[in-house]
Amino acid sequence: MPLVRPHIRTLNPTDSLEALTQLLHAAYASLAAQGWNFTAVDQSVEVTRSRLAGAQAFVAESGGRLVGTVAVRGPKPAGETYIADPPPPLYTTPGTAILSQLAVHPDCRNQGVGERLLDAAEAWARSQGHARIALDTAKPALALQQRYARRGYAPVGEVQWHGKTYASVLMLKSLSAEAAP
Repeated sequence: MPLVRPHIRTLNPTDSLEALTQLLHAAYASLAAQGWNFTAVDQSVEVTRSRLAGAQAFVAESGGRLVGTVAVRGPKPAGETYIADPPPPLYTTPGTAILSQLAVHPDCRNQGVGERLLDAAEAWARSQGHARIALDTAKPALALQQRYARRGYAPVGEVQWHGKTYASVLMLKSLSAEAAP
């Protein structure tokens, strides 16, 4: 049975964080199989809730089921942690939004859902007055880096998060048409 084209909307307080966490686990399972212990591979519902604190989350919904998600927020205040680590300076720079937890259920990949979620997150960041948007991904995950590069994200540094089996690449995109990262 073909899926209904997913509708992109903001995460509602009535949405199930259990269902959102299960979506993250399903979407990140292929990365776990490659030996990359992204937080979303096995995070608890409490970690999902914590990662969404202060963020605007968007979801893709199809037939009443969450099939995609992304979160975006402004810069971290000084002293706030990023999961359990101090954030890199990029994540505390005024005017820089932070993108996280992009996930599309394996059943819905290659249908433009991820692009539409990124469009929503970037539009939100612009509407909040942010000049740039940043993210991090596993350094060995070349396909993910290439995907972000096609959208205008450029590598600007690296970070080693505590407990991760890989180093991460920090990527940045200018949200103005004229400037480059």
